[in-house]
Order: sequence, then C-alpha cells, then structure tokens
Amino acid sequence: MSDVIQLLPDSVANQIAAGEVIQRPSSVIKELVENSVDAGAQSIQVIVLDAGRTLIQVIDNGRGMSETDARLAFERHATSKIRKADDLFNLHTMGFRGEALPSVAAVSQVELITRAEGEDIGTHLVLQGSRVTSQEPIACPVGCNFRVENIFFNVPARRKFLKTNATELSNILTAYERIVLVYPQIAFSLHSNGQELLNLKQGSLRQRIVDVFGKKMSQDLLPVEVDTALCRISGFVGKPESARKKGAQTFFFVNGRYMKHAYFHKAVSGAFERMIPQGMTVPYFLYFDVSPADIDVNIHPTKTEIKFENEQSIWQILNAAVKDAIGRFCEVPSIDFDTEGKPEIPVFNPQHDGIEMPKVSYNPDYNPFKNVSTGGTRPRRSASDTQWQQLYEDTLFPQNTTLFPQDATEQPATPEPLIAEKSPAHYQYKGRYIMTAVKSGLMIIDQHRADVRIRYERYMGQFAQHQSNTQRLLFPEVVQFAPSEVAHLDLLIPELSSIGFDMSPLGGGSYAVAGVPSGLEGLQPALLVQEIVSDSIGQQTGGMEQIHSALALSLARHAAIPHGQVLTNEEMETIVNQLFACANVNYTPDGQPIIAIWPQTDIEKLLT
Repeated sequence: MSDVIQLLPDSVANQIAAGEVIQRPSSVIKELVENSVDAGAQSIQVIVLDAGRTLIQVIDNGRGMSETDARLAFERHATSKIRKADDLFNLHTMGFRGEALPSVAAVSQVELITRAEGEDIGTHLVLQGSRVTSQEPIACPVGCNFRVENIFFNVPARRKFLKTNATELSNILTAYERIVLVYPQIAFSLHSNGQELLNLKQGSLRQRIVDVFGKKMSQDLLPVEVDTALCRISGFVGKPESARKKGAQTFFFVNGRYMKHAYFHKAVSGAFERMIPQGMTVPYFLYFDVSPADIDVNIHPTKTEIKFENEQSIWQILNAAVKDAIGRFCEVPSIDFDTEGKPEIPVFNPQHDGIEMPKVSYNPDYNPFKNVSTGGTRPRRSASDTQWQQLYEDTLFPQNTTLFPQDATEQPATPEPLIAEKSPAHYQYKGRYIMTAVKSGLMIIDQHRADVRIRYERYMGQFAQHQSNTQRLLFPEVVQFAPSEVAHLDLLIPELSSIGFDMSPLGGGSYAVAGVPSGLEGLQPALLVQEIVSDSIGQQTGGMEQIHSALALSLARHAAIPHGQVLTNEEMETIVNQLFACANVNYTPDGQPIIAIWPQTDIEKLLT
C-alpha cells in the first residue's frame, strides 16, 4: 500500500495560513498598521485604491528594517516580538506570531521599501505570491513603505467573494478606527481613490474621539477613571440622552488592543438600567490596563477575543466605575447664597391693599350682527346658504375617511378564503392586537407588524416607480455619521432621496436633513436617519434590490403605528383591508408572523 500522507508545499501552506489571517483588504491594513505602531512610528499614512482591491499602501516613519530583516520578515513565524514561549504571557506589542507579512505576501503582489535607523541606504524588495522576484538597494527615508497590489490575484475564488467597494471601504474604516482610537499620540491619515477620508493630528484621547466621530460626541462624553490592584480602567461613556437603538459607538480596548466582550458590555448596560429605554445602547470608549500575565490574547487569529483570569472581579469594577461617572454627572450643583450686589426682589404679600386683581373691560351691548348704520339686524340667510356643507359631502368629506389613506394602485381583490364573511366590527386588545370574527374562527392581527408589511410594500413600490413625497422641515437638522458609515452614504443617499429624504453633505461626516417622507410627522429626523442608515448598512449584501429592501424595512419599522396606540374601528378596518391587499399577509419582511387564526372548533371546546 502506497503512502498517502505528504508534506504540503510552502506555497500551499502559506495560502492556508493566509486564509485565517487575511480575510479581506481591511485585514491587510490592520496587520500592516499594527506593525507600524510596534515599530514606534509617529506618523502613519494609508492609501487605498478600489477599496483595497487594486492597491493598499502603508507608509510610516518607524525604525525601519535592515536588508536581512526585510528578507526574513516574509518567512513564516519570523518575528521580533517574542523569543520564547513564556513571552506569550508578557506581550506588549500588537503582533507576535510572525504570520502577518507571510500571509499578505502569499495572496498578493508586495513591494517593500525600507531603511533602518543608522543606515545610509535602504532596501527595495519585491515579492509575488510568496516568491521574491527582486531585491536591490535604494535611497529612501527611515521607515517602511509597503505596497500591496492585486490582493487574492492567485486565489480567484477568494477575490470573487469580496463585497462591493462601499462595503469593503467601510470594513477598512472600521478596522482603522479601532487602531487610531488607541494611539492619539500618533498622527494618522487615510486616502481612498485620491480623496482624503481621515486626517488625524496628534492630541488627547478626547480630541481623537471627536476628530473621528464629530464634535457632537464631545458633548455626550463622561470621563471614567478607576485604578485598582487588578486593573486600571479609563476612557469615556456617553450620557443617557446619547443612547441609540442602532449604530452606537461601543469600543473596548485592553492593553492597547481592541476586543469584543459581551460580558463586559452587560456591565456597562447594567449601569444605565432604568435610565435609558430597553434595547438602546450608550456609546462608550473604555480602556483596560491589565497585567499581560492575567489575559490570553492567543485564542483566535484575529486577536479580538481575549480571556481574562479575573473576569467577574473586573466586571464589578467596571460596573461601579460607570455608575460613579453617571453619579458625578447627575450631581446636583451647589446653591449660591451670595446675594451681595444683587437686585432686591420684593416678596409677595396677599394682604397688601395696594395690589388689585386685573380686570377685563368689555361692552355687554355689542352685537356683531347689528347693522351699525341703521341699528337694525342684518337680513337672514336662506336655508340653502346654511346647508352648503351638503354640496361637498360626497367629494371633500366621504363617510369612510380614515387616518390611513389607501393607495388605489395597491387594492387588488381581497383574498376570499382567509377573510370570508369578515365582521365589519373589530376589537382592539390591549392596544396591540386587532381581533375580528371570520368564517373559520377568530382572526388576531398584530397591528404594528401589519403596518410594517403595508408600509414596506408601499416604499418598495416607490423605489420601483421613483416616486417621492417630501415633507420639508422648517429648520434643517444636522446629523453626524462615523467614517465607516460615510463610506456607504454615497450609495444610500440617492435611494433615500427616491423615497422622500432631502439630505446634503456639509463635510466632515455631517449631513443636513432638510426633508423627510410625508407621513413621518412626530419622529426626530436626525435620529431617524441615523438608525435607518445603521440598519441598512448592517443588512445590505451588495445588490441594489437588497439595499432597497433594507431601507424600506427600516423606514417601515420606524413609521409604523406602535404597540399601545388606540385605533378606531374605521382605522382597524383600513389596516385589515390594506394588509390583505399586500403580496404576503402572513409574515413581515423579516419573517415575523402577522396573523393567527383561532379556529371556531377550539373556541367551542372551551365552553363545552
């Protein structure tokens, strides 16, 4: 029997490793920028073309590499960060495995120009698919200049599954945000297709947060500071009024490394219990300084899942620190009793005789119907003059007018089997369900979900027909978006305009909302737009049809009648009729049931 186990070639092994480390262009930027940070750079510039498909360039002024180090850096498990296994429990750098550069080189064409401190000449190295094609000396400044071109050129299946440029650019900005928020002492810049997206100067942490997420964020930040034997926690949490359902900026960092931690998120949310509505989240930027021996970052290739040795104790410390920050913010200011030089305010005395109640004078003999010149009364009107309303009752005031106007184009024949012999009278149960009798039993309709389905199909029809009805705002409202959201707005704004939104860019991630679709009166336009954009970014998969569906669903959720709103019988009748005119009456666009039928036989069994 022949042997079947063989050693994989280095080129194949490198591509397998690259599949774990390099998932998309944002992974390349993350690895290269983290290497620049570890190299002590004070200025890092990132340039991308076509959201990283064509080019990713990272330029820094760090320590640079010698000729030997530059060649060795692209070998697997070659690193300057650790020397022995024990160093894994005392990490002070972002990278440590020695897999980033080999993985990048395995799936792209790489060009490196670097010069180390103290050397007169630099090194120019060119690789293609892990294979070195040229190496020569070159004159260059101290630091590194990486050019990564045509990512996944030799793995066409991986390149085919990349998302749209807007989605990939958003992922790049998300990864970039997680790095720039940790190092405010380093200057960062990001350019995409020749356009500057970020230009962050050196400064304080608060200033860096404001530079990334807008000036409005500065008004909502509460400082958090606590130092214990287990850990040190610093940073900022948002005020209760800054809470959002979608798109809240939530960041945890431990020893300068971004992490995801659902358990610690509950600690922050628990501190705001009963202060914000359920389901909403406040923004926070929290930094943990923990002994490297008490955490393990080597449990996932992306290094975002970190295990803590004293997790429960740190949870309590975090919860108490956030509560303390909220308490200081809500502290009642002291009363100033210093009245020297202040004007004298007399004290009200009800017994004082000099005060009289105000009086209103009028002429009791005045009659507007008397003829002033003759002193008589005006002639009486004919009966036809006083019954003018009847002339228009069939045109302006029809008997079936309700708060929910029906679109004549969306009124196909009502399906007979499900609502045969439907009762004209309806009952609203606990402000949530519409109950009506049908031939087969008792039909129960969730009023909010039914209206979501109705409005969703209405908005999808507007997308298809490019119809919009805009309600202009008296005063335009300004809404601020994160850089990762701005990358999607160029694609979303034309679609939002097609359903009635009027938005114009102001620069720096700010947009003016001057109009919203009609029928959204009473909603906050700025908050509405933020949540719609966040929902759409989270649900879109690349096609225009999916973008339309995500926008229509998000807008329908916000505009639909809420649970608890009392409806008249006419309004319930309209909802039922419009629902059964929809293409799908049983489920909402996201799959939630709308209708339930309680069979007549089951009802009769209850009374036997």
